[in-house]
Amino acid sequence: MRLKLGMVGGGQGAFIGGVHRIAARLDGRWELVAGAFSSDPKRAAASAADLGIAPDRAYADFTEMALSESRRPDKIDAVAIVTPNHLHAKVASAFLKAGIAVICDKPMTATLGEAEELATLVSETGVPFILTQTYTGYPMVREARAMVARGDIGQVRHVQVEYLQDWLSGPVEQTGQKQAAWRTDPKFSGEGGCIADIGTHAVNLATFVTGLRLQAVLADLTAFEPGRRLDDNAAVLLRFTTEAKGMIWASQIVPGTKNALRLRIAGDRGGLAWDQENPDMLEFTPVGEQIRLIRRGEAGTSAFARTPAGHPEGYLEAFATLYADAAARIGQKAAASAVEANDLLPGAEDGLVGMRFVAACIRSSHSGGTWTPV
Repeated sequence: MRLKLGMVGGGQGAFIGGVHRIAARLDGRWELVAGAFSSDPKRAAASAADLGIAPDRAYADFTEMALSESRRPDKIDAVAIVTPNHLHAKVASAFLKAGIAVICDKPMTATLGEAEELATLVSETGVPFILTQTYTGYPMVREARAMVARGDIGQVRHVQVEYLQDWLSGPVEQTGQKQAAWRTDPKFSGEGGCIADIGTHAVNLATFVTGLRLQAVLADLTAFEPGRRLDDNAAVLLRFTTEAKGMIWASQIVPGTKNALRLRIAGDRGGLAWDQENPDMLEFTPVGEQIRLIRRGEAGTSAFARTPAGHPEGYLEAFATLYADAAARIGQKAAASAVEANDLLPGAEDGLVGMRFVAACIRSSHSGGTWTPV
């Protein structure tokens, strides 16, 4: 039996809402039955009609939706939040208080204060909260995590993550491009630009795979595009609670890159490397030996895979893995799968770490580049 999904945001003209809907459908675990797809009532109604939502479950306001759905005998099992950042906390709070599980796009909130309040509410209500840190859903990212946990590369010494894009290389926000307009506006995005948009993915990938806890950052955030109000380039040094160190370069102004997310980990017994644009391959290099290429789906790999080796799985499938895990957790299907999903699914604590990272990077950069605790 499929679980019932609602959505806030993601109406006509939106990008990430469509990705969430595809991901939710892929494994047949969810059915979209309700939504408040836009703050514009006409667009909300038109979007609901396009998506085949019954008129009585097409809402003009998310607060009305949370209240109405909580009272229905066939209420939604979870809501997907795909709005700009400034609404995440308000929408999530409304549904958590209504007893409805939340699947929220990243970053968790627009500000650290909102994140702390939301994490407290999640703890108090006990209602499931899932953060869609997409890259944790890639099979070979999970394989790398398992290898680090087994000790295959020994003690982690250094972690490096690059996340490079080029879509903000010019004054795109001045052309009427919707995504660029809100992502570069502190009213909608929050205090962080690039550091919040893709920097949170980078730090989450580093901590998810290694299991390390972040201790402090030294950051240099820059808005290279004239007149841009939020950073479009971030260079960050990392210190973890162990002796491990790290580096993040997150940028949205690097010509020739599209979604160049790369992870490299150095341990005292070996190293790992993964490239999001070649996601089915994981490099493993024991010290003093040649590089070994591990391919998704081959014998011995523990990572979940939908298709045979050689049939690539990518972004949509990784997103879908999060939705499948969310279904296992929220629906409490097989006990074993629910436990595994709880272990791998990013939640409120991960979102809080991300927002602490953003806030610490901003403080560090504003102080001229000093080590700042997270």
